[in-house]
Amino acid sequence: MTDLVQQLAKELAVRPNQVEAAIKLIDEGASVPFIARYRKEVTQGLDDSQLRQLDTRLSYLRDLFERREKVIESLKEQNKLSDDLLARVNAAETKNALEEIYAPYRPKRTSKSFKAKEAGLGPIAEKIFNEAIDPTEALAGFSHEDYPDAESQLDAVQHILIDEWAQNIPLTTELKTMFAKTAVLKSLVASDEKKEVGKKFRDYFDFSENLNKVASHRLLAMLRGRQENVLGLKVDGEDDAPLARIDTEYNLETVAPQSRQDFLKQTAKLFWLGKVRPTIEHSLLTEKRLNAEAEAMQVFAENLRHLLLSAPAGSRCTLGVDPGIRTGVKLAVVNQSGDVVAHSTIYPFAPKEDKEGSIAELARLCREFNVDLIAIGNGTASRETEAVVAEMMAANADLSLTRVSVSEAGASVYSASELASNELPDLDVSIRGAVSIARRLQDPLAELVKIDPKSIGVGQYQHDVNQANLAKTLDAVVEDCVNSVGVDVNTASAAILGYIAGLNKAIAQQIVDYRKENGRFDSRQSLKKVPRLGDRTFEQAAGFLRIQDGSEPLDASAVHPESYPLVAKIVEAKATTVKDIIGNTEIIRQVNAEEFADEKFGLPTIKDVLAELEKPGRDPRPEFRTAKFREDITEVAQLTEGMQLEGVITNVTNFGAFVDVGVHQDGLVHISELANEFVSDPHKVAKPGQIVQVRVMNVDVERNRVNLSMRPEGSVAPVKAQRPPRREQNGEQRKPHAKRPQHARPQGDRPQGKKPQSAKPQENKIGGLGALLLQAGIKGSK
Repeated sequence: MTDLVQQLAKELAVRPNQVEAAIKLIDEGASVPFIARYRKEVTQGLDDSQLRQLDTRLSYLRDLFERREKVIESLKEQNKLSDDLLARVNAAETKNALEEIYAPYRPKRTSKSFKAKEAGLGPIAEKIFNEAIDPTEALAGFSHEDYPDAESQLDAVQHILIDEWAQNIPLTTELKTMFAKTAVLKSLVASDEKKEVGKKFRDYFDFSENLNKVASHRLLAMLRGRQENVLGLKVDGEDDAPLARIDTEYNLETVAPQSRQDFLKQTAKLFWLGKVRPTIEHSLLTEKRLNAEAEAMQVFAENLRHLLLSAPAGSRCTLGVDPGIRTGVKLAVVNQSGDVVAHSTIYPFAPKEDKEGSIAELARLCREFNVDLIAIGNGTASRETEAVVAEMMAANADLSLTRVSVSEAGASVYSASELASNELPDLDVSIRGAVSIARRLQDPLAELVKIDPKSIGVGQYQHDVNQANLAKTLDAVVEDCVNSVGVDVNTASAAILGYIAGLNKAIAQQIVDYRKENGRFDSRQSLKKVPRLGDRTFEQAAGFLRIQDGSEPLDASAVHPESYPLVAKIVEAKATTVKDIIGNTEIIRQVNAEEFADEKFGLPTIKDVLAELEKPGRDPRPEFRTAKFREDITEVAQLTEGMQLEGVITNVTNFGAFVDVGVHQDGLVHISELANEFVSDPHKVAKPGQIVQVRVMNVDVERNRVNLSMRPEGSVAPVKAQRPPRREQNGEQRKPHAKRPQHARPQGDRPQGKKPQSAKPQENKIGGLGALLLQAGIKGSK
């Protein structure tokens, strides 16, 4: 059993043989959705989240192990690989930790130390360090054109010693631990001129906090400020203890003569201040940043998952409305099948201000095409447009219409894409946006997969995190969501088919092209006629592809074709037919799964098949509901403290949730205001797309901030059980290393309303990155 398997088993808290089985399937080309759904016996029940984590970590650890072997080989070639160093290399859990250990040993032919050794100063440096001799006397007889005098020669000797000491990994590791305990992150405005242009960062113009306690969203906000040249960041800490530790390590207090002691102490100071401390500062900040990015991407992924799996309105005729002012409001009617049957443009606002004509056109389209839903994009002029639509609905009360505010994030990206040009070649780019808005109400998943996940809007400022990791994370979420729902192969676009297990963009397009040329697929087996769709691909994809009203009833379910013989045995045993058993709870619950278990079909598969037969093709998404915004509240300035509103959750972070109440600015429900009971994780009580009742707690019109509560008015704030204060050995209460100025507290820490300090829950993770930065006092530049 390999170290890789053991480590993965430990991380996932599963047995090594489960990990080995999953790795074997992954290496054979099986996708995570396929393994999770149809290979439960092989992995002994690993679920999709465990498999996704395993897949991600497997790739990372293989890279780490490969790099580790190269590092060990390099250290062997340099004859530097001691038992202690080998143990530290093998114990490195991250790529950064491994590179940190290897850095002092990495060959550098341009370093000052290397050049000094090439000039012949190596033996002299060793002599000064080991023998009681005056440093200047040790240079007697040395001559080199690059080092013409004693000063330059002693400077070169110091570089040699500093590089040698840097290879004392136990010492540098201890120094890092020592410095980290007192490390403080300080942020200062770069200059007075930056105060005005960078006022969105004003909470951080003079800010300091213990680095270990800096919340991830505050760190990311400060890093963005540094990137925009508004803030200067510095990791500060104590120097005396590390310097004393270096003196102790090399017994510098006992060194003689005095000139040698002074020289070596000066070298130790240069070693710490010029070599080790800058490296440690960078390392600590990098570790903190990477953790913040990882947590941010996890939250992005979770929010994307809930958005993709939000309730579909279904096959209902929908009018898509893309609001605009000067260029007009674009309209598109999409029928029950998602086809565009009409489109138009109205101009209810300046400069034309044709409100009467706009209302008439809206009414005509709704009446002529029996429109059921009106999807209004939530961008610029959305509330003004919604008011026009409401007026039309009031004037045409006989029409059964429901208007819904829909996120238009990414609609413009889709409109200008090659995919949109192929799908809607006869429509102007501006009209395509309205079509996308209508379709994403009918089926959010089918429409949103056409857009780069990073453009959908579940986390702004994505460019601040590692782009490759972000893309991989979000693509995995889309793949999981698409396969959990399944797709109708006779209506699905190439965009959504490309996310089906086993398929790629090329094969997905082949399926669509074959369908256009030969008509609808009558069975799953007929998919094998598609070019390049072989047996292996069919095995991976078939269970997630649905065929409605085909020749084989099971093709409309999630039962995999390889399990059809199992269904046949069950049907025969119950003296019924496949059509009659599907959806027949009475018969299915009489089936004893254990009676049908054999070498080919285990209990997990049999139970899954029975569950699918009971509710075939069930959609895991919730029932469609809509939030009703107050028509008289359209701007932040109109909000007042205590106002009760209905809204929809747009983003969930680890310090709270953001709610759209129809004022063009999402309000924050802090974690302490989500429920009457203590909430440790907002994701457990709040989901994007969830409709909630909120109360306005505080409004800051100048900074465009709104604090909301989901707790009833007058209720007592939840309190987490308090731990007794930590005490040092002498009995005195421990003091914090650094205190953050009160005026620098960002909104994300807690709501502005006054409340007991004990009501503030522990804040330990990052939330959606864009939302975090907004709440930290920062609006993104686009």
